Parts: sequence; C-alpha cells; structure tokens
Amino acid sequence: TTNREEPLKQQQFRYTVGELAGTNQVIYTTHSPFMVGSDELNFVRIVEMPDRAIGTKVHTRVAVDDPASLYPLQAALGYELAQSMFTQARNLVCEGYTDMLYVEALNVAASDAGSGFKRPVALVPASSASKVIYYVTVLVSQDLKVAALLDSDQAGDKAAEQDELVAMLQRKRLLRTKDFATGPVKGPEMEDLLRETLVVVAKERCGWDVEQVATSQPQRRLVDIFSKEVAGFSKFKLARAFLSWLGGHGFNGLTAEEQEASKQFFAAANKALA
Repeated sequence: TTNREEPLKQQQFRYTVGELAGTNQVIYTTHSPFMVGSDELNFVRIVEMPDRAIGTKVHTRVAVDDPASLYPLQAALGYELAQSMFTQARNLVCEGYTDMLYVEALNVAASDAGSGFKRPVALVPASSASKVIYYVTVLVSQDLKVAALLDSDQAGDKAAEQDELVAMLQRKRLLRTKDFATGPVKGPEMEDLLRETLVVVAKERCGWDVEQVATSQPQRRLVDIFSKEVAGFSKFKLARAFLSWLGGHGFNGLTAEEQEASKQFFAAANKALA
C-alpha cells in the first residue's frame, strides 16, 4: 500500500479494508502506523528479511531479529496512547513531569481539607516550557477546556510571552507560579511554593541538607540551591519523597504559607477551567 496519503485518509482506507475483510480475504503490507489499528493487533504479522540468503520471514509472534521492524507497531501504539490523553473535558498543561506530581499530590491532600480541583482535571506534562504551546494547541483544537501552569523563571516567562499561547488561553487561563508564591524568591518555580517543607523532606528523606543555604539566601530558587549544593540532585527523587511525606502528614502538615499558596492556585485553576 502507499504511505503518501495523509494520516486521516490512511485511517479511512483502513476502515474500508476492514469492511471488505468481513466477506473477503484481505492482505496488505504497510510501513505506516496509521494503517495499523489498535483493535486489530491480533491480525498483524511482522515481515522482515534478515538477509537475502535466508529470505523473507513472516513472524506469528511479536519477536523479531531486527527491532526496527517493530517501528510501525510501536508508532501505532504511541499514537493510540497520545490520543487517550486528549479525552478529559478539563486539562491543565504543566511544564514537566515533576510539576504534575506536585499538583496531583496537592490535589489529593487539599481535597481532604476542602480545597483542590472542584471537577476532574487531566494533568498533562509537556516536558518543557517551550513545548507547552504544542499541547495547548492540540487540546484547544479538540474543543476541550485548557489552562497552563508555567514557572516564573526565564523559560516560563518566554513561553508566557508567546502571542499564540496568550491568544488561545487568555491571561486568566495562563497560570504563573509567581501569582501564588508568598516568599521573596525571584522567578519562583513550582518547588518554591513548597520551599520550607521541601527543605525538611530533602533532609529527612533524601539526606540532602541545604537548610542553612536556603535560609541565608531566601531570594534564590530552591532547585538552583539543590543543583549547586547536592551532587547528583534529582528533581524527580525530591518530588517522590514529597509525595511519600505528604501521604503521611496530610495537607495540614504544610506550613500556613504553603497551604495558602496551594489554595490560591486551585482557586485560580478552578476559575480558569470552569
């Protein structure tokens, strides 16, 4: 089959072939992931030619000599997984995976204290501030309600100044960490909304003691301090430690300022996604 048609036409062609297969024996070959349906994987056979002396092999199992032969199947599954991300009516795009972890954990804890999201919200990590606009564009095109949470560092500022992003979301749906931070940190990130608690968690759960530096340099971002003072610092490890700590201490275990910052954030997010 040809792979030159656009993806939607390839899918339409696959549906047509599926109808024909109801009363006819149909076999086709393809390199396109859009010609492989997730509901038809039991019909898929991987075909490869390790070398011309052996000839062509048709595998009855998903076990091949050349991993590259699995690319169409991997791409099809990846596309299906990506599509499943865009089904929730309300979506909050976060800069990264650790931001998503913090928001998710705070939502669970805050809900027990009468705060948090008022309706179900899908959290979508964009992996970087520069990629937020792409996720927002896809979600908006699906007529879904969308807001974005950006750090207030240089990367977040640059992303927030994109005309296309502002036009799609408007200011009320473009949430910035600086709008909720209560301390003197310049350009606060998500971690700075939980600064005091994360310093304690890092020391107790990870063995990273930056308390003295964090206290003496209150305007400096917490992640910058950890990155400088701790060899092998991991934002993911810190976030996981916080999740464990919050599960045992609950929302009331946070400082009064951190609780207030979280409540303000959820109030703004609920308003943006109403």
